[in-house]
Amino acid sequence: MDSETFFSRWKNLNNPSQEAQKIFKAKHGMDGEVTKTKLLGFGFGLLENVDPNPENFVCAGIVHSKAVQVGVLLRLEPNMQAQMYRLTIRSSKDTVSQRICELLFEQF
Repeated sequence: MDSETFFSRWKNLNNPSQEAQKIFKAKHGMDGEVTKTKLLGFGFGLLENVDPNPENFVCAGIVHSKAVQVGVLLRLEPNMQAQMYRLTIRSSKDTVSQRICELLFEQF
């Protein structure tokens, strides 16, 4: 997925219930390679050179359940100086956005 496609889909998920966001202090080191490994381990596809800020992590994925498949978009914005992150998840299902945000928040 290229930058234009990602941000077009990101903007289409503009209903507040479709987004979950947490801003939090890093619980672990803020190593970029470790962060990539964690995101890939959750099944996300890491999208390189999509965000204008090269420090940010941008991902896309699909959550499969018995009844439905839900596309999920993610932005993880590290602030190295403050040792903090902003994690934003958007999907068409509010419960999916909230739950993935809660699960990922615990990893960083």
